Amino acid sequence: MLTALWDITLELAPWLLLGMAIAGLLHGLLPRDFVQRHLTGRGGVAKAVALGVPLPLCSCGVIPTGLGLKKDGASNGASVGFLISTPQTGVDSMLVSASFLGWPFAVFKVFAAAVTGLVGGWFADRVSAPAAAAETPLSCAAESGRRDVRAMFDHAIDILRSIWKWLVFGIVVSAAINAFVPSDFFARLSNAGAIVPILAALAVSLPLYVCATASVPIAAALVASGMPTGAALVFLMAGPATNVATIGAVYRTLGARSLAVYLSTIIGGSIGAALLFDSLVATGTAAGGHVHDHTAWWAVASAVVLLAFMGWFAMDDAKNALGSKDVGDDAIEVPVEGMTCPMCVKHVTKALEATEGVDEVDVTLEPGRARVRGSVTPDNVKRAIVGAGYTVPEPA
Repeated sequence: MLTALWDITLELAPWLLLGMAIAGLLHGLLPRDFVQRHLTGRGGVAKAVALGVPLPLCSCGVIPTGLGLKKDGASNGASVGFLISTPQTGVDSMLVSASFLGWPFAVFKVFAAAVTGLVGGWFADRVSAPAAAAETPLSCAAESGRRDVRAMFDHAIDILRSIWKWLVFGIVVSAAINAFVPSDFFARLSNAGAIVPILAALAVSLPLYVCATASVPIAAALVASGMPTGAALVFLMAGPATNVATIGAVYRTLGARSLAVYLSTIIGGSIGAALLFDSLVATGTAAGGHVHDHTAWWAVASAVVLLAFMGWFAMDDAKNALGSKDVGDDAIEVPVEGMTCPMCVKHVTKALEATEGVDEVDVTLEPGRARVRGSVTPDNVKRAIVGAGYTVPEPA
């Protein structure tokens, strides 16, 4: 089991870190409002898919970003296209998929994500009545306007921090499959018909949160255990694109019709893509990347760096979980809107800690608020929060 854990980490680490670096560069080189400016008007769906496919966002970032597009005036179709295509792919996911399952699989997965995003977006625009503006913030990783090297590095680290637990989960499950699942288990399942393992993968992945990058090792282990590569493709398409939280968010913001298009496109598209892939590409070709030798020095160094980051994140999370700070009854308390995940809490906390006159900070997600003690004024507290990309509502 330990050997399997290390081997999988060696395969995953170099490509994941390279993807994070590319993501940081994209963040630094693209204008801050580039995504929002290009997702309205004619061609909005195609632009949403084209911009969403390379973005390394899992559900944590896709839900608020995609639904935030609606708030800024994007069509239902652009939002649905972005929500379908973005979580399935990303530069990091593509590189990791190529490492574990081969380049034919990785390229086909990107193609399938783009097509399902386009189809779902176009249908959503046709069947959906105009929906009310969303109250969802534009991003779960709102930041200042900095575009220097430090900002690129911070953005890349934030992405890794947001999925590190799912990476650990994916690596452990993959190793467990390799160690304990009989090698012919999924081959026997496939004997019941090509559609059976595909439907099984779909049933498991639809309600479950699956990170596109972190779940690749699981899919590779399933393929190595005899599952058809097409069924693994379903797992990697439907899993990242759907989960209970995303389904509820789409329904509340875009309405029942858009939700119906969203789910039917993912279900029909993933099944169709799986059957097409299995008919076009030999399984051995697709899974060849999983048996490559990854003992080169750069792979080992990458694995050590990745494990160091995970250890840092684990210690940081444990420190935060030991208990919220008691900043006293005399603290300044300010409501905060726009925080959707623990990463948002960290961004607000860092912005307040960097504000002159702040001695102690306690930021909570539910309810969204910041409590600050020190010589700082309430106005400066509000400015720091707004400067971090979040909103301080005015008193009723």
